Amino acid sequence: MARHLTEQDAQIALKDHLGDKAMNARLAHGMYIDAETILKMLDDATFVRYPVSIRFDAEHLEPGEFAMPIALGDHPSAGFCLFIHPYFEHQPEAWPLLIAYHIPSINYGEIVSHADAEHFGATLVGLDVDTYYQALCELADSIPGASGDSGCGGGCS
Repeated sequence: MARHLTEQDAQIALKDHLGDKAMNARLAHGMYIDAETILKMLDDATFVRYPVSIRFDAEHLEPGEFAMPIALGDHPSAGFCLFIHPYFEHQPEAWPLLIAYHIPSINYGEIVSHADAEHFGATLVGLDVDTYYQALCELADSIPGASGDSGCGGGCS
């Protein structure tokens, strides 16, 4: 008898897949993910499906956003530019947290929720989800001109 899969089954499968992908990336690139390592990971097609470049520019960011991936063409294979707020350009210790959050949406598009992004990012950098989430909120709130209350309810993106 065939089992009927539900939307919840798909969400659980995606979360499990993202956790496995993040852990495999840590095993392949080293358990300590620093700025140099996360940038190398962006060039690893087994980890990031599409080309990604980094640009420290707030051009495409809303107030309070720390980063946003922008597609470079009509198909993901054209690649993405990950715009990161220029406030973080000279804070490489923050790059792994900021970049990791956006890798799932670059790889899988709109099906990725903020909870999925937080799970992936936390697993990749070796934190529990609550600690990772709090760190993202603190980073978002540290941006000059930020309201000081990112809310982070929908993800700190």
